[in-house]
Amino acid sequence: MVKIYAVGTAGSGKSTFVGAFAEWMEERGFRYSLINLDPGADELPYEADIDIRQWFTLPEIMKEYGLGPNGAQVVGADMVALKIEEIKEELERTSYDYALIDTPGQLELFAFRESSHHITGKLGDEDAMLAFLFDPVLSKEPSGFASLLMLSATVHFRFHLPFVNLLGKYDLLGPEEKERILDWSTSDNSLYEALRNEDGMKAHFSFEVFKALENIGTYRKLIPLSSMTWEGIPDVYSIAQGIFGAGEDLTAD
Repeated sequence: MVKIYAVGTAGSGKSTFVGAFAEWMEERGFRYSLINLDPGADELPYEADIDIRQWFTLPEIMKEYGLGPNGAQVVGADMVALKIEEIKEELERTSYDYALIDTPGQLELFAFRESSHHITGKLGDEDAMLAFLFDPVLSKEPSGFASLLMLSATVHFRFHLPFVNLLGKYDLLGPEEKERILDWSTSDNSLYEALRNEDGMKAHFSFEVFKALENIGTYRKLIPLSSMTWEGIPDVYSIAQGIFGAGEDLTAD
């Protein structure tokens, strides 16, 4: 079973991506499971097969431990790891081809907690990959784009799993914005020039980040993603099949 973890900053479109990917697979008769690991999710654009909220929710954690929202999110992230054996057992009772895993809204709760290594390890990281979603609004500015590149590289470094970079909520961008952001993702010279034209300390810091990213080879072409048209989803599927399925397509039920 291929496991794809949707990772990214709050509002980048992780849940939307999971829901759209499920719709795309459903239309093709592929077998999949949807897993929500965010106890703070209010509503989801899909029906989860395994939902951490069946065991606990963020408001319940706040009430039981007398915590505010931030403290409860940290405790909740660690509590997810304590339930991972039960999640694994539920998942192993299925024979699905893919597990699409929605991670907590706050990136740091998944990327920078040691409990997340426990989660990916228990579920099996030999056939797992990360889908890092770039926030479309933050990506509009060169320094914002560079900061997301740095976050993506950091998450990759933390987990050492195959990964793809996705430009989430692509439909929200205008034609020129789309072209410019995708150009930055394929041309280091284009991003370099854009960063040089920014003003002040932000430009200097962004340029230093850019040089570091260039030196360690973290450039990866962004895949534009639309939940409305499913643009980008076949690309993610093809990459996953190329890594884990020797390039062969799945067979429908």
